[in-house]
Amino acid sequence: MVLPALGQTEADLTGREHMGFEPCFESDSRILILGSFPSVISRKELFYYANPLNRFWKTLAKLTGETLPESTADKKAFLSRHRIALWDVVTECDIRGSLDSNIKNYAVADVGKILNAAKIEAVFLNGQTAYRIFKKHFPSLSSLAVLLPSTSPANTRFDYAEWEKALSPYLE
Repeated sequence: MVLPALGQTEADLTGREHMGFEPCFESDSRILILGSFPSVISRKELFYYANPLNRFWKTLAKLTGETLPESTADKKAFLSRHRIALWDVVTECDIRGSLDSNIKNYAVADVGKILNAAKIEAVFLNGQTAYRIFKKHFPSLSSLAVLLPSTSPANTRFDYAEWEKALSPYLE
């Protein structure tokens, strides 16, 4: 099976992964949430946090009091309504499966692309790997960076309250 948007075969999804997704943002985005790199399921669905076991969309829906966005179009509209920019800190890498520990030989996102085009007030990192890579490659932006517990189903210590405390001041 060929995935036309990425030009990859299904086998590529669990082996060499060349590219992540483009960022989602608007000129009036207030916050930027950066993950590490799309999971196998997200790469197959061609959009962020597509694994139904990932808590990302459920957490944002609960924080905003909205129903869970289902389609990619609904998710993009949700992000726009709440002035949330979304991207991954890694845009290209070698990876087998979905675990962050398998990310190798990575390229880092040009975060300035969003910071220069939007009104970002804070940068939230979804998990330790995203936070570590961000801090390493963007030390001048460290004061903007807030580590949040990963929404991944692999994270058994997810804490909704930390997401609520961090994001609530920015969500409308």
